[in-house]
Amino acid sequence: MWRLLATLFALALAASACGSSDSSDDSSASGSSSDAEETEVTLAANGESLLDTVKSRGTLNCGVSGSAVAFSELQADGSMAGFDADYCRVVAAAILGDANKVNFVSLTAAERFTAVQTGDVDLLMRNTTWTQSRDSEVGMDFGPTTYYDGQQLMGRESDGFSGSSQVSDVGGSVICTSAGTTTEKNIADAAAEAGVSIELQTFEDFDTVTNNFISGACDIITTDGSALVGRKAKQQPDGENWVIFPATPISKEPLGPTYGQNDSAFADAVNWAVYATIIADEKGLDSSNVDMMLSSGDTETIRLLGGEGELQSGMGLPADAFYQVISQVGNYDEIYSRNLNPVGLSREGSANAAWTAGGLVYAPPAR
Repeated sequence: MWRLLATLFALALAASACGSSDSSDDSSASGSSSDAEETEVTLAANGESLLDTVKSRGTLNCGVSGSAVAFSELQADGSMAGFDADYCRVVAAAILGDANKVNFVSLTAAERFTAVQTGDVDLLMRNTTWTQSRDSEVGMDFGPTTYYDGQQLMGRESDGFSGSSQVSDVGGSVICTSAGTTTEKNIADAAAEAGVSIELQTFEDFDTVTNNFISGACDIITTDGSALVGRKAKQQPDGENWVIFPATPISKEPLGPTYGQNDSAFADAVNWAVYATIIADEKGLDSSNVDMMLSSGDTETIRLLGGEGELQSGMGLPADAFYQVISQVGNYDEIYSRNLNPVGLSREGSANAAWTAGGLVYAPPAR
């Protein structure tokens, strides 16, 4: 009898503790901007993966820049175009079966991590560099690198800069970049190491940075090399020649999907959706031949596309999740070529080439 009473007492305490925890979580969510957000906080408190939340909601909330040339650019018709935008569609196609079920949320660099932490977005596809501090104290987790980048500088040829210029040549310059980014620290460190003094100015978004460069308020702008190539291609005034330097970037900037920590089900879904595009590229599987390859491809291809031995169902995804990714959005090379080749960013000879072609783009096997 005493053992029975002790057990019942322990159960009562446990129930009380659970009720207290739920109440606390509900009160912390009361200040959110919508009933949907309150529901998501409650679901998270109940231990439900973000993967289940996204499936229940029927839309992926994906944070992007909205002004990153060739990566995520808001179009006049309200649509979002670019490499990062297409990888938001990749994840939506895998989880929801429809690449168009994406709510794009434009964020500044300073806003992006808070948006993940508060649940305003499920995922960042926003030129976000994987770093040790972000992977730990900031509370982010990172998926596969979709673009290997590096920080460079851009100045005017008329100011004496060339492709062979070095950081040691920028002494006395006003250098501008985006606030809340790794580029601030990188350029400050590089200038100190080169023994030169610079005036560093930061702005909330890179549109403002570029406009200040065009007006002459900034002598040099600095960010990831890919962004500089895009700005030069689209915004260089007639009669000017903007030059990007140094030839070897001053930093490593691995960019890819970013999401909150400690949710392996959602992380697996995002990561393998990206890996599926890379494996498809390796195997010559693309949006034009995916139906044929579903029946005549090798064992791994058939498995990846939802055929015999498929593993997607065990991940909480539809069996044909990656078939939808490839058929609706394409493989890695299709996504890359469609968005980045037009601004002069070629895969050939770069770190973004396939591992079989001397690059770093590589995926684990689908088995």
